[in-house]
Amino acid sequence: MALTLDTYRLLGRSGLRVSPLALGTATFGNEWGWGSEPDDARTLFETYVERGGNFVDTAASYGGSERLLGDLTRGRREGLVLATKYSTLRTPGDPNSGGSHRKNLVASVEHSLRALDTDYLDLLYVHVWDAATPGEEVLRGMDDLVRQGKVLYVGMSNAPAWEVSRLQAIADLRGWSPLVALQIEYSLVNRAGERDLIPMAESLGLGVLPFSPLGGGVLSGKYTRADLTPSGERGRKSFNAGLGMVTDRTLAIADVVREVAVEVDRMPAQVALAWNLGRPGVTAPVIGARTPEQLRGNLDALTLDLTDDQTARLDAASALDLGYPHDVLTGDHLRAVMSGDLTVESRR
Repeated sequence: MALTLDTYRLLGRSGLRVSPLALGTATFGNEWGWGSEPDDARTLFETYVERGGNFVDTAASYGGSERLLGDLTRGRREGLVLATKYSTLRTPGDPNSGGSHRKNLVASVEHSLRALDTDYLDLLYVHVWDAATPGEEVLRGMDDLVRQGKVLYVGMSNAPAWEVSRLQAIADLRGWSPLVALQIEYSLVNRAGERDLIPMAESLGLGVLPFSPLGGGVLSGKYTRADLTPSGERGRKSFNAGLGMVTDRTLAIADVVREVAVEVDRMPAQVALAWNLGRPGVTAPVIGARTPEQLRGNLDALTLDLTDDQTARLDAASALDLGYPHDVLTGDHLRAVMSGDLTVESRR
């Protein structure tokens, strides 16, 4: 079924309505050498909002992104859902300007409120799990900010599933603000979230917001075997190659994406995004772009319906070894010893 940006979805077990594609703004500003100038960022933002988009994602560590958004959202703040993140180091040399502890939480939120020129944040994530800070300190600190009205909803990113599930149980037990969102890397080239993170999120009421749904651009068809070796030049391609995003395996998956794209007369990026949009548990992939043309192309993924055969081929090309205990629990041996020849239907 074709979607539009104003075909809103509920975020986890909250009543918050968000667009099925979130606008990622890590590319707003050129501090990293491959972002958008302020005028280009304005065009990207306007393009997204004019098509009905309301869900904008940023972070305290995204260079000048929050400041740019403060200018762009002025006068229409109420109609938008602004999400930001904290925990990464903000001031080199200051140990307490990083981490998930209460001091950095409060300081980072105040910094984000000033930069975004707003009185409240719709959604605040812990950007990166901090094993040095007790989970109860993180939860209580975020709950205090919710009670003060500075934050409305809270979520997690880049954290183990067992930690997130433990925190959700503690929040429920103590009546603190529950986690409603989980931002994870998830795409055809990285389906590791299917082992535990996504099933956990579905069970515990967290909406899944995949970042890097195009696998760092690999699924857009821009990479070839020549990119297997980082060139050493500064740029997005070298950045992703250096992170290990460009491999024989990921390029083979991109080849299948390209084949499907030819069949449906679409761009490879649209095929990859359409696959992501249809995955169980996914609320809204976070998309980024440097140019209006890229953004419009990504948004057009909403109108693409893949056939069952095309989806199956993409699934097969990117198949994930779930590992223990999942492979054992779903295997024929345990099914036989648990149920024998009986037919048992699940109503879950």
